[in-house]
Amino acid sequence: MFIHQEAYALQVLDRFKMSEAKPVSVPADVHVCLKPAEDTEKRLAVPFREAVGSLMFLAVMTRPDLAYAVNNVSKYLANLDESHWQAVKRIFKYLKGTTRFGITYRAGGSESQLIGFADADYAGDIETRRSTTGYAFCFANGIITWCSKRQPLVTLSTTEAEYVAAALAIQECVWLRRLLTELECESVRSTPLYVDNQSAIKLVQNPEYHQRTKHINIKFHFIREKAKEGTVKVIYMPSEQQRADLFTKVLPKCHFKSLCEIIGIGEPFESTQAVRMLE
Repeated sequence: MFIHQEAYALQVLDRFKMSEAKPVSVPADVHVCLKPAEDTEKRLAVPFREAVGSLMFLAVMTRPDLAYAVNNVSKYLANLDESHWQAVKRIFKYLKGTTRFGITYRAGGSESQLIGFADADYAGDIETRRSTTGYAFCFANGIITWCSKRQPLVTLSTTEAEYVAAALAIQECVWLRRLLTELECESVRSTPLYVDNQSAIKLVQNPEYHQRTKHINIKFHFIREKAKEGTVKVIYMPSEQQRADLFTKVLPKCHFKSLCEIIGIGEPFESTQAVRMLE
């Protein structure tokens, strides 16, 4: 099965006069670091909010490959300059070359159960020094839910940032397991959640006193309870294989495309049945 929003993507490109734009291979430039506008009195006469909103609809529905780039520009809705508008236009240029992209799901295989991935980009927000959480859950060999957002607090280490990201992912996991149980799709097995930080895994598995992490908000220790009762099993995965990396930072072209392919993002295969999302 293949889900997509090609017609909507074409409408958005036409609306913002980007139908003739030259396509680019990735939605964000690894060499560009967005910052708040220095001159807050100067206003750009561009439809920035409308453009970001239109792209956001794609990013949350069928285009997880847009999620990080759109989330990043959305932080500057009230404090933008030309660099932010150029970043939005780059997303449009990427969209121009990928209007047929969607998500493919295939029955069978090793990913016939729910599988999760969680990651964090430590202190990646240069203004607030908050980390970015990224997580994804796959089922039927394709991604079914994903998230890219700034964490609600400043963390003091990479381990803490990864631990918070895993805790937020497990909240989503609990809901997904209930939904799949109602649909009679999920087994009683623990849901594997892959993270790329060994110290964060030890923090989950060892609930004893930790001198450097005793300050962590108690709500994030929810993860320990779910691991103990068998709802999830937190497993180590090397960083270069981490699917959730797609939602935490700007990636080089080769790595970006590789992760998209692994989680089912791309053009439809000839053997798949196309299903258009409601637009």
